[in-house]
Amino acid sequence: MVDIQKYGKFKGTGKQKKKHQIILTHTSRNINDYLQSLKYRYNGEYDKIPHYVVTREGAILQLLTNPEYSNYFSDPSINQGSIIICLENLGWIQKEPLKDYYVNWIGDIYKGVVFERKWRDYYFWQPYTEKQLEMTVQLCTQLFQETSVKSQVIGHNTKISDFQRQGGVVTRSNYDVDFTDVSPAFSFEEFIKQIENG
Repeated sequence: MVDIQKYGKFKGTGKQKKKHQIILTHTSRNINDYLQSLKYRYNGEYDKIPHYVVTREGAILQLLTNPEYSNYFSDPSINQGSIIICLENLGWIQKEPLKDYYVNWIGDIYKGVVFERKWRDYYFWQPYTEKQLEMTVQLCTQLFQETSVKSQVIGHNTKISDFQRQGGVVTRSNYDVDFTDVSPAFSFEEFIKQIENG
């Protein structure tokens, strides 16, 4: 059994027991700011809530139960048939001129190692951690057993046609080219290997 911590008192907009997708996304900010934004944005009425958040240290926080769903996507049918796992990650970052650090879209400073690859008009990405990948694999494996989601992975982060018919693990960037999560820094090869060995 995976160690999952219940977090907050979030409520979904509805329930649907049958799920066919796990959608991987990321926070685009540090974990504390992300959780605060979920709690307090729109006077506590923010309705784009993921089911789970996996921190960089590998802690798994559960915000919604598996049957619940929120308005995470604009399409209700995607929300109803999916479980959203959000990884703590700054996403794309840019080098500050004449400085020894990078910043993300809201100015969070990052001084660690960067992953470099040109993708969707960005060049630098914050890496995901090994512990985060490992715990995401464990969480997905448990969800395969507890839900109707099939144990399969799309295995890339580029847009795919007929996104909603794809079962198993997909990413938000498979849905639309406007999304950059999960980023090229995510190791699909390692993720699939661990899923298969799980």
